[in-house]
Amino acid sequence: MNLMHRLRNLALAALLVSLVSPPALAAKPKNIVLIYADDIGYGDFSCYGAKTFSTPNVDRIAKEGLQFTDGHCGSATCTPSRYSLLTGRYAWRQKGTGILPGDASLIIPTDEVTLPSMLRDAGYKTGVVGKWHLGLGNGNVNWNEKIAPGPLECGFDYSFLIPATGDRVPCVYVENHHVVGLDPNDPIEISYRDPIGDEPTGKENPDLLKMKLTHGHDKTIVNGISRIGYMSGGKSARWVDEDMADDITEKAVAFIDDNADQPFFLYFSTHDIHVPRVPHPRFVGKSGHGPRGDAILQFDWCVGQILDALDRHKLTDDTLLILSSDNGPVLDDGYVDQAVELLGEHKPAGPYRGGKYSSYEGGTRVPTIVRWPAEVKPGESDALVCQIDFLTSLAKLTGQTLPNEAAPDSLDVSEALFGESKIGRDELVEHARSLGLRSGDWKYIEAKGKNKPQLYNLSKDIGEEQNLANSSPEKLKEMQLQLEAIRQAGRTRE
Repeated sequence: MNLMHRLRNLALAALLVSLVSPPALAAKPKNIVLIYADDIGYGDFSCYGAKTFSTPNVDRIAKEGLQFTDGHCGSATCTPSRYSLLTGRYAWRQKGTGILPGDASLIIPTDEVTLPSMLRDAGYKTGVVGKWHLGLGNGNVNWNEKIAPGPLECGFDYSFLIPATGDRVPCVYVENHHVVGLDPNDPIEISYRDPIGDEPTGKENPDLLKMKLTHGHDKTIVNGISRIGYMSGGKSARWVDEDMADDITEKAVAFIDDNADQPFFLYFSTHDIHVPRVPHPRFVGKSGHGPRGDAILQFDWCVGQILDALDRHKLTDDTLLILSSDNGPVLDDGYVDQAVELLGEHKPAGPYRGGKYSSYEGGTRVPTIVRWPAEVKPGESDALVCQIDFLTSLAKLTGQTLPNEAAPDSLDVSEALFGESKIGRDELVEHARSLGLRSGDWKYIEAKGKNKPQLYNLSKDIGEEQNLANSSPEKLKEMQLQLEAIRQAGRTRE
């Protein structure tokens, strides 16, 4: 009787667990799409609290997916976030991963396991469309010949790139290994040091500018906008800023169309809403917040085109779609576009302090939404998650085993990402001009230069206004030692 009683209790316990626990994921997704915004802040979508304009396509993803309130990028600036996303390594561990010039060498070793190389091994056709900003070639790139190594040597089967950023030369697209539309009789020359050619610059010819500048961005004028760096030649290949969103979205949709009958991974890295903010005329004036707000609406349109393509091919249910941003928001980033003057009641970082370049939460806490209708239940999660963990989490999901040396800081948070658990990371290093550490309710920002150490209890002070470093010296010391241990260990993945 005792044995039967115990067996009956065990069976009852198992039944109760099955009733309260979400079911394990049944299979890997047929397709994976990562939509990566640029400079979008936590509060820049209506599903994250924007009140003065709406983003219906992003809102649709949030309604149909799992929306995170504590999702983070790898850094408060673009290049290091993208590096961490693709390699699973904190960028601050690796020299040369700061914001890159447009003529920088590729900063990802071609023999390193990356997010796309792992997914290609898992059977996915891999493609990247949009902003790259991780360098190309091995130094002294000749833009008139084959440009390698680059994305194709890092695990992508196809690439259509903005090489760096819209405000940096060269202002051309690179498809796979070659500049698109280049006339060999008008070769491209690029310099980030000495002036080249005879084309006008913003510094010397401000009267030629259709968008004035506030700082930097005073070199070669392309399309009425002066850029960072000097460029000559390649006139037939130069992009038109107003058409950029259309151009890259068309390529992203084409990648879906071309691969609809096989598993694919699309990394769609938009330029919006990075400067220069020059949306297509059909979006101009629609937001009430000037070019920055209009660019957000343009980004939402781009998202809608991707959703329409998935719907058209009946891929929506079986496609894992992740939407996020490379860092927090910035208003004045070098051009006069009235982002500050027309801000109104809009709060780009939501309730958080700081933004792009900042060690405060607004620098790395960004919109993060996961949609997979066949497997992930819609809802909201406050689990602490980071883009750096996508590599290991997707490896787990797709049945791949990572070498020990790969993705040293990428943790398996798949249960949190896909809604099986409300528990994500225990700790996270936030990277900006100085390092910050999230651990439980606490946030520590290390001293750097003239800045003193900072300590905040986010459960009581989400805006990081009350520095507790002096009043909580034991907690401060604990977190200082914790951050130093992470730094010295060289890795966080066991």
